[in-house]
Amino acid sequence: MAGRTFRDFADLNAQVLAWCENVANAKPKRALGVAPSAAYAVERPCLQPLPAVLPPVYQVVERVVDLQGFVSLETNRYSVPERWVGKALSVYLYATEVRVCRGEQLLAVHARLLGVRDTKQKLPGHHPTPQPRPRTPPREATLLQGHDPLLDAYVAALVRQAHGRGVRPLRRLLDFKRTYPKEPLLAAVAQALQFGLFDMGRLEHMILQQVAGDFFNLDDGGDDA
Repeated sequence: MAGRTFRDFADLNAQVLAWCENVANAKPKRALGVAPSAAYAVERPCLQPLPAVLPPVYQVVERVVDLQGFVSLETNRYSVPERWVGKALSVYLYATEVRVCRGEQLLAVHARLLGVRDTKQKLPGHHPTPQPRPRTPPREATLLQGHDPLLDAYVAALVRQAHGRGVRPLRRLLDFKRTYPKEPLLAAVAQALQFGLFDMGRLEHMILQQVAGDFFNLDDGGDDA
């Protein structure tokens, strides 16, 4: 090619173009059954122009969302909304990003993890941590509180150390309040609170010790039917 000028190449290209149009495209082809120029004339109304900008190159793969709400790609994991756990989704791998779709629905767009392995990437809003419901005090605790500061303190301590909401011991304590006089009840509660005693059986025994025989008003000399 040494010594050839730009004009020489232009002439050569013109000769090749003329041969394609007048010889190659005008000759019927066995695969087409007609000449390429005749086939082009038929197909031309159906042809669409190429886009001005070429679409980005990508690779698409199918992935099943794991139990933690992630899809795996190239040893890394990308989050999707947790409602798609166990579902097969289409993952589009681009040069700098990863798109997760269900049919035509776009579910998540991640920055592609490059140069790392076994890394997990979670988008904001995916897999929110469940917030525990605020514990409402049992009805029995509400009925017990507000009558005496000592009883209020004992109810609060009982709820803190009880398993669950402490409904059963609170219910027995409410029965004690309704059954026994106030002074013996509060005296026993004060002792129980001092020693951290929350066994309702022992508390009732302490109340009965405070009550002694006065609560029952037994008359040894009376005649009972």
